[in-house]
Amino acid sequence: QVQLVESGGGLVQAGGSLRLSCAASGSIFSINRMGWYRQAPGKQRELVASITSSGRTNYPDSVKGRFTISRDNAKNTVYLQMNSLKPEDTAVYLCNAEVIATSRSTLSVWGQGTLVTVSS
Repeated sequence: QVQLVESGGGLVQAGGSLRLSCAASGSIFSINRMGWYRQAPGKQRELVASITSSGRTNYPDSVKGRFTISRDNAKNTVYLQMNSLKPEDTAVYLCNAEVIATSRSTLSVWGQGTLVTVSS
């Protein structure tokens, strides 16, 4: 079994910054792609950033230049540095990881989410 635990959400004023963390634990052999998604009320879940095991990153235009994803493979942890936050960034942010378990099965694991609220 594999778990993801996110932290770092909260309330911030527009223009401010937050750093999210997501730590994976459990029966992990390796982790391939890791990503951050967000879901605002009444909207579909959308990708915010992703990073491969080799460090290749991907961002949608809506956050490019403001958000930075990084990972510490030794700690099975992924981070999301969010700068120049806007009210439209308000959402629940969820971590996802493509995990190869010790059983060698491939799992897509989600965290429980952390709320980010940006006030204007």
